[in-house]
Amino acid sequence: MKEIKTDSLWVHLHWLTVLAELGSFTRAAERLDVSKAAMSQKIKELEKMAGVALVQRTTRSVRLTSAGEKLVDELRDPFARIAQSFFSVRDEAGPVRGMVRVTAPVAFARQQLVPIIGDFLRDYPQVRLQLDVTDRLVSLGSEGFDLAIRHSDSLPETHVALPLCETRALLVASPAYLAQNGLPDSPQALQQHNCLYYPRGLESPQWRFRLADGGSETVQVKIQGNFATNNSESIRDAALQGLGIAMLPDFSASAALASGTLQQVLPQWQAVDAFADRLWVVRPYAAQVPRAVTTFIHWLRARFVDG
Repeated sequence: MKEIKTDSLWVHLHWLTVLAELGSFTRAAERLDVSKAAMSQKIKELEKMAGVALVQRTTRSVRLTSAGEKLVDELRDPFARIAQSFFSVRDEAGPVRGMVRVTAPVAFARQQLVPIIGDFLRDYPQVRLQLDVTDRLVSLGSEGFDLAIRHSDSLPETHVALPLCETRALLVASPAYLAQNGLPDSPQALQQHNCLYYPRGLESPQWRFRLADGGSETVQVKIQGNFATNNSESIRDAALQGLGIAMLPDFSASAALASGTLQQVLPQWQAVDAFADRLWVVRPYAAQVPRAVTTFIHWLRARFVDG
């Protein structure tokens, strides 16, 4: 039996995987930028060397035999790793390029990330960013995201989590609300105010505080209010309308505090367990991370290092 030199088969095998993916000699030939005749000839040569039919041809479609399916299944991952290795090497040369898919919480994305994202895109004009804005904790691997920005204390152990910046919860209200209803002087005084809050299941709403100067003793206060929602921007907008006192993450309240449309309440007290105390950059574990992804992560951490 004539010995087969396997190094002469790489092109044939790759073309078979493309044919399996597209299910058409015409489309596979277009993908590979070759003629349909050349495509067909390569598959015939491969079948001759294998000694078994790999493809079943009809007038309308192409499908693999069981032998062809087995071969393609075993080839798919190695060829994907070869492609990944090649693009990784290419990434090291020349400008940073490629697509970065990011998911981030609504308030942080709209109020903090999007206003500065132009700086990154001007610095790296060959990088494309696709931003998914949602408060849902998406699955990075199954939904194809390169990284997530998470405001959470529960991080997946199977991912790489890098600290982005510290955050804290703030009590805020509009000057108009405070002028009409008075400024509370203690956490207990909040019971006399309309409080805007995140609902926590069916539990009665409660806020916990400790003195901001480092005291360990906590004060727990039952609050009440006529508006609750699970989105900090909606709570902020209700506070801007003068509806009550709101507890917000600092990144959601900062712009309104700077403009004076909201005013901090009880600054000498620190909310406890209201929100996570840190923002994180989370990415799936991978032996090789695209250069565009690592560049964006480094840029994010540099921009938000001071909060």
